[in-house]
Amino acid sequence: MKQKNRPGAVTWILLFLAVCMLVYGAVSGQAEAVFTKAVKICMECIGLG
Repeated sequence: MKQKNRPGAVTWILLFLAVCMLVYGAVSGQAEAVFTKAVKICMECIGLG
């Protein structure tokens, strides 16, 4: 008999926590801060800034 690989409780808990952290970061305005830093790094890398 083959067993099906189903995600366990720990996997679902970690997935739920990850989604909660993503939502909290987006609501608190951290997405804009990360995007701004990424743009600055990119501009420095290719020599435009």
